[in-house]
Amino acid sequence: MKHFLLASCCLLLLLPQGHAQRACGAHDLLLEASRANPSLVNPIIPRQSALKTDSDVPGEVPLIRIPVVVHVLFNNEQQNISEAQIRSQIEVLNKDFRKLNADTSFIPPAFRSLSTDCRIEFQLASSDPAGRATKGIVRCATGVRAFSIDPGIMSTASGGSDPWDAASYLNIWVAPLSRGLVGYSSPPGIRKDLDGVVIAFNAFGTTGTAQPPCNKGRTATHEIGHWLGLRHIWGDADCGNDYIEDTPPQSGSTNGCPSGIVSTCNNGPNGNMYMNFMDFTDDACISMFTAGQSAVMRSLFDESGSRHSLLQSGGLSAPMYPALPEEHLPLPSGLRLFPNPAYGFVQIDTGHQLDGQAVVIRNYAGQLVMQTSVSRGGKIMLNGLKSGMYFLTVGKSKVTKLFVSNSAQ
Repeated sequence: MKHFLLASCCLLLLLPQGHAQRACGAHDLLLEASRANPSLVNPIIPRQSALKTDSDVPGEVPLIRIPVVVHVLFNNEQQNISEAQIRSQIEVLNKDFRKLNADTSFIPPAFRSLSTDCRIEFQLASSDPAGRATKGIVRCATGVRAFSIDPGIMSTASGGSDPWDAASYLNIWVAPLSRGLVGYSSPPGIRKDLDGVVIAFNAFGTTGTAQPPCNKGRTATHEIGHWLGLRHIWGDADCGNDYIEDTPPQSGSTNGCPSGIVSTCNNGPNGNMYMNFMDFTDDACISMFTAGQSAVMRSLFDESGSRHSLLQSGGLSAPMYPALPEEHLPLPSGLRLFPNPAYGFVQIDTGHQLDGQAVVIRNYAGQLVMQTSVSRGGKIMLNGLKSGMYFLTVGKSKVTKLFVSNSAQ
């Protein structure tokens, strides 16, 4: 296996016979990132973990728990996926990374001994970066009809949602994606504001909007594998290199749901490992990580590893403050606050008539700091409001917009 992955993303392309095929396609984006940080393209070589075991089982590696925040971006109610759908995805991740998924029984006998429990788990955050209680879910209405592979999805100012500190949380954005895109991931070591995983709303979890062949939650399993340093199993080249010793070489990605032995690249009597999570096989037919893949992922949590800081995250700790009345939702599509930063007042730019509507402003800790109303022409006066970050609610919409006030004291 000879070539390394420069990007990790999956596109859903319609074939003439109507079957869906996954294909890779974010090389340009990460090639650009690698110009600023050439180390992004270096293969990750597993190191002996410096972590001490916390298990009562002799020789068992410690369990790693990763705090997760899911940013749901939507421009219609169908895309505003349910909490149940989000939790179904977390359940899949915990089964897949712990080798608790029922479909391990379908792993061919020749590969069963290579399948492993990675001892990595995922949990929706209980504390946000400010120490407030949270469900680990941020919902944001957006005027963007579909996001492509660009940083806009990770920026509130661009219609996306700003990430929580990537040193402490795994950020996952679930959104409408363009051109049939079902998911992509950043590699370890990328800039913090670009760090995370993006999944299409119809390829996330196992319920609600999830559609076959991406309705078993395996798009997120695959992309988080990339987020933890794994390459595609075929090394993104004909008989390429994924730098994992216990994955056999193969000539390219697998499509659909094969069975039996499929042999390429002179890879021996056992053939391709098309049931591996890092192939493009349909969700229903992938079921394993190898011990070598586990070693790569876990090495990122060593003291010098790029994911080590997650072990010190407070994201799963008991919160210090109550939750905000609403999650961090922006104003509805078509509404905009300006100027931002605001000086003495903020203006609502909208095609709707909001004059006289009640306005409630809370600080970053969720405390009520001002109650006022929208003046004629959409102006909201901020008399006496100290400089800081705030959430603003207009009328009965029960949505909020984070803004900055630098009003004169």
